[in-house]
Amino acid sequence: MMTTLPVPAHFDGDHAADWGYRPSQRQLLVDACEWRKRHKVKAATTDRRKVTLLLIDVQKDFCFPPIFDKKSGKQVGGGTLYVGGRSGTGAIDDSRRIAEFIYRNLGVITHVRVTMDTHFPFQIFSPAFWVKDDGRTNPDPFTLVRTEEILSGTYRPNPAVAGFLCNGNLSWLQKQVLHYAKELEKAGKYVLMLWPEHCILGDEGHALVGLVHEARMFHAYTRNIQAEAEIKGGHPLTENYSVLGPEVTTRFDGQPLAEKNARFVKTLLESDYLIIGGQAASHCVAWTIADLLSEIRVQSPEMAEKVYLLKDCTSAVTVPDGKGGFFQDFTPHFDEAMKEWKNGGIHLVESVDDMGTWKGLNL
Repeated sequence: MMTTLPVPAHFDGDHAADWGYRPSQRQLLVDACEWRKRHKVKAATTDRRKVTLLLIDVQKDFCFPPIFDKKSGKQVGGGTLYVGGRSGTGAIDDSRRIAEFIYRNLGVITHVRVTMDTHFPFQIFSPAFWVKDDGRTNPDPFTLVRTEEILSGTYRPNPAVAGFLCNGNLSWLQKQVLHYAKELEKAGKYVLMLWPEHCILGDEGHALVGLVHEARMFHAYTRNIQAEAEIKGGHPLTENYSVLGPEVTTRFDGQPLAEKNARFVKTLLESDYLIIGGQAASHCVAWTIADLLSEIRVQSPEMAEKVYLLKDCTSAVTVPDGKGGFFQDFTPHFDEAMKEWKNGGIHLVESVDDMGTWKGLNL
């Protein structure tokens, strides 16, 4: 068994469902200093084993349900791409468990690293990037854009986008989006989906969930270690589900479009143990782990058995149909991926379990 710490008095799990919750940075520093003394917590730089907790995209737009006006039916607040899972409370429950996990294991977690999905209004997966065959109307969110629909003109790149992305060369842009859709489908990944506007830089939905941010800052102040964030997703012509690399890396003419995040791969592989949680299990978590496993196989095969997924701290994307079912449900994708990861050596664990019982963990 491993000695765990109590959860600090300032923790309130109800804040996992509170969009407006924002902790006091000043008070956290004061409380952390007292906590460090009371529990004799050492600086993270003295850890014999380096344990990294990687939290993927625990941002407001993913972790809070939308709020609608009852009369108009329009969204007036909350998240724009809520990861509710099949339970409907998926990301909210995940956020609470993530924060509790950090507090209880604060003494052994060396780094808490967060990724942040970061977007702009016009990107290849944005409704504004595309127009329908009438040349004026944007497609709806959750529209699937297939190769044949681009060829037929059912969906076309917005001509205005070519004006600021490729010097007005609409022909170039049309070739590129067709190449992108083909590459995505050829790789056996998802068909290009147009997502609701989310995690726009400067918008409140881009921020971390207050409860999780509070826990990571408390960890940083208590253990005297920097709280770092890795930004991803800003390239207008490719998706970046994985923090380690874009979905498509080439242009239609063979030139490079984007490249893998070799620096961050190196950072993660320098850890003795890597623990992963966050959103969404079926997309950004899934493809980050897939890319990580690919790198591990090449660079450090033994590292696979030192990776742990907090399976109760991540949920799959579901799109309710308003009738008790789902318009889209990516849970099976995640379930299938977990089987592959387990076969690849990754440990599937619960955040509530004592880390001392985790197989292969030697601190």
